Amino acid sequence: MLKHPPRVAAFTAAGLVVLALAGCAPTVDVKPAEDAANPACAPMMVALPDAIGDAKLRQTNAQATAAWGDPSLVILRCGVNVPGPTTDRCVTVNDVDWVIKEGDPVWTLTTFGRNPATEILIDPDKISSATVLADLSSAAGKISAARNCVGQEDLQNLPTSPQ
Repeated sequence: MLKHPPRVAAFTAAGLVVLALAGCAPTVDVKPAEDAANPACAPMMVALPDAIGDAKLRQTNAQATAAWGDPSLVILRCGVNVPGPTTDRCVTVNDVDWVIKEGDPVWTLTTFGRNPATEILIDPDKISSATVLADLSSAAGKISAARNCVGQEDLQNLPTSPQ
C-alpha cells in the first residue's frame, strides 16, 4: 500500500501545469536564411537580448534565427544575402548600418556591409523600429563591417577623373 499517494498526485498535477504553461508559447516557425550555417552568425546569436522593449525572446525552430513577442513582433535571420549598392534608405544605429525597406505592413531591416547579413522583420505599427535597431545593433555589431552606407552628401565630394 502507498504511504503518500496525495504527494504523488500533487507532483503529477504540478508537472501537468508546467507542461500546459510551456505550451502557451509555442516554438516560432522561421525559415532559415540560405547561409544560416555560416559560423560568423554564432557570435551575434549568443549576444541577442532576452527582450526587445516588452517583447520577450522566444524559441525558434531554425538555425541562426530568433523571435521576440507572442505573437511575434520581431523576427531575425542571420545569413541572408548581403545587400549591394542601393538607393533604399540606410540608417546607422550604434555604428551598425541598416538598409530599410518599408512594406505594408512588414518592414525589412537588413545590415549593410556585413557578411553574413542579418535581416529583421517588424511591423512598425506594433513595435518601434528605433527600439528594435537600438536593442539589436550591439549583437549585429559582432559581425564585422567591411563597408558602410554612403549618403548623397558623400557622393557630392567624390574626386573626378582628369579629362
